[in-house]
Amino acid sequence: METMSKNSIFTNVALSPEDDVWWEGMTKDKPKKLLSWLKKDWTSESKEVAAHPNSRYTIPASQCPTIDPAWEDPKGVPISAILFGGRRENIVPLVYEAFNWQHGTFVGSIVSSEVTAASQGNFEKVRHDPFAMLPFCGYNMGKYFAHWLKIGKSNDEKKLPKIFHVNWFRKDANGKFLWPGFGDNIRVIKWVFEQCDVNAYSVQTPIGLLPAKDAIDISNLNVDSLTMDDLLTVDRNEWKKEVENIREYYKIFGSDIPVELSEELNALEKRLM
Repeated sequence: METMSKNSIFTNVALSPEDDVWWEGMTKDKPKKLLSWLKKDWTSESKEVAAHPNSRYTIPASQCPTIDPAWEDPKGVPISAILFGGRRENIVPLVYEAFNWQHGTFVGSIVSSEVTAASQGNFEKVRHDPFAMLPFCGYNMGKYFAHWLKIGKSNDEKKLPKIFHVNWFRKDANGKFLWPGFGDNIRVIKWVFEQCDVNAYSVQTPIGLLPAKDAIDISNLNVDSLTMDDLLTVDRNEWKKEVENIREYYKIFGSDIPVELSEELNALEKRLM
C-alpha cells in the first residue's frame, strides 16, 4: 500500500465524493454515491457498473519500498528464469520447463488462452497470444520470434534464463479449479527456483520437463496427490490435436515463421507418437 500512496494514476474507475477511487469488488458493500467511469452520477441502486471491467492503475516502480536498489543499474542484473502463462482449462499442465532456449522460444510462441469457457478440444474458443505480447508488439510477431532465436544463438546457452510455462486455471470434469492459485502459486515458483539451482526435481515428457512426484510442496494445502496428478497430466491424444491447432495458427505468419519453430513443432509431434 505504501507503493500506491502517492503518484498513482487510475483509469476507468469510479470516484467518490471524497475524491477516492472505487470499483466493483473493492469493498463488501457498495458506496451510496459515486461518479461513474463515464462521469455520470451513480448510486448503489444503479443497474450500470460504476467502473469499467478493464479499469487499471499505474504507479512508478521506484515507489516500492522493497524494490532492489540496483533495479535501474545499466549493467543489468542476472535473470535465471522467464515464465510465460496462458489460461487453459485442460491440456496444458500446471507448470513445465522448456528443454532449451529454442524450445522455450517455441513455448512462448504458442501461449494461448480460452476466450470463454471452452470444452475440451474446442479450439475455436482458444486465442493465441505469443509471449503474452501480441497487443504490445508493434511489428510482425514472426520477426519477434526470430529476435528471440537470435538471442539464443548469440549467447552461451548456460548463461541464458530457463524458460517455463505456467497454467493456474486447469479445471476438473465439474468445472472446478484444481489449483488454489493466488498466494499458493509461490509453491510452483519455489520449484522453478529449485530447477534453476539444481535441476534435479523434474521428469521428461513430450512437451517439456514437469515436476517430479512430490517435487511441489503441497503441505497444509487442500490438494491431494491425485489432484496433483491431474494438474501435471500430459494427455498425448489431446496434445496431438493441439499440434494441429498450432499448425493452423502458425499459418498466419506466412514465410515470417522461423524454420526453427516449425522444426520444434515437428519434433513435438514426433515425441507424442
